[in-house]
Amino acid sequence: MIRIATPDDLDAIAALHAEARASYYRGHLPEEAFNSPAEHARTREGWAAAIERGAVLCAVRDQMVAGVAASREVDGVMTLTQLHVDPKRWRSGVGTALHTACVEAWQRAGVGDVRLEVFEHNTRAQAFYARQGWLPDPNEPRAGNHLVLRLTVPPVAA
Repeated sequence: MIRIATPDDLDAIAALHAEARASYYRGHLPEEAFNSPAEHARTREGWAAAIERGAVLCAVRDQMVAGVAASREVDGVMTLTQLHVDPKRWRSGVGTALHTACVEAWQRAGVGDVRLEVFEHNTRAQAFYARQGWLPDPNEPRAGNHLVLRLTVPPVAA
């Protein structure tokens, strides 16, 4: 089930986010960059604000948050800011279900183009996004140590 996240989901979302980020940052960035009390507090504040805006979707499996996605407009461009799946749930369809729900929400909102940034060493996520139709941004291929991808949102089928 995919649903809008509520404040009651915040602890589970923050924990899932921390575990997912550690899976691809560890060995590439200093541990304190993603696994410090200050970083966890900053992340939690960001998720709390996104949940309050109603901008977070969560995938629930076996009564637990198994994945989470958030998007918002950044500098005038719809941006998929987060999409994380509990590493224990990888390759189970959770990410695809979340992505599909995001695309449907963008379609309802009339969004035609979406941007995201993916860590350059996160090849698993890059392959996932490629399967979903995301392509390298020809105008801005990189943002620091992240690759920039774009998705043309298909129109709603008549």
